Amino acid sequence: MSTTYEVRYAASPREVKRMDTTELRDEFLVKDLMVKDGIHWVYSHYDRFMVAGIVPTNKTVVLETIDALKSEFFLQRRELGIINIGDTGTISVDGTDYVLEHKEALYLGQGNKEVSFSSKSSSKPAKFYLNSTPAHKSFPNKKIGADDVEVIELGSAETANARTLRKYIVNSVVDVCQLQMGMTTLKPGSSWNTMPAHVHDRRMEVYFYFEVQEDQAVCHFMGEPQETRHIWMANNEAVISPPWSVHSGSGTSSYTFIWGMAGENLDYGDMDVCKINELK
Repeated sequence: MSTTYEVRYAASPREVKRMDTTELRDEFLVKDLMVKDGIHWVYSHYDRFMVAGIVPTNKTVVLETIDALKSEFFLQRRELGIINIGDTGTISVDGTDYVLEHKEALYLGQGNKEVSFSSKSSSKPAKFYLNSTPAHKSFPNKKIGADDVEVIELGSAETANARTLRKYIVNSVVDVCQLQMGMTTLKPGSSWNTMPAHVHDRRMEVYFYFEVQEDQAVCHFMGEPQETRHIWMANNEAVISPPWSVHSGSGTSSYTFIWGMAGENLDYGDMDVCKINELK
């Protein structure tokens, strides 16, 4: 079996404000995501969100269920979002093949049984980033290409947060139960990915940072607006953001990140903005 997993329990603001650097990283940072020829899931108790990465290099990787789900197959009671940040790859779903090029996505609804991942080239493999959430209904599978995404230009050069936001898996693009995924790219000279910072108590979020240069980093900010903390992030690392926490970052060089959300509200604009001069 090429699938492993770990469970992360939910922590309250009271606990987090007492954590040191190591404890914060152990609780919220997800390292070593892109697994060669296998899958390592991190199962969070925040909205039962799951995150993983797959790099099929020498073999086809099969999506298997895990003991924590108590299900016959992985998508029996779940939906799945996938974004390819590598080279060309194929996802086979119950006999249908979906070819994903670089930065294309695929949504899989509840009920799909046989799912596998492969790369066109072992020397230039696909790199599949996966988010999964519980689902109450089965919606059709859908590939989301470059022409299918919703594109929004945000921020400005004056505030160092000019960026392009691309909505891949949102209810205005594809029918979903609760999962949402998108990608944000910073413009040259900008570093802040989400400022002003905000919280949304109706849903949690996971940030996945990639295209970070080897000798550079992104500082991710979290915590309550008046009790913030930070975690330094490297390339291909993710961070879990609780519903009560701000989630914002600033890089020492250019980078891109994928945001994934889950919760009871599909309204992308449902957020409580924090005034910058009131953050502590």
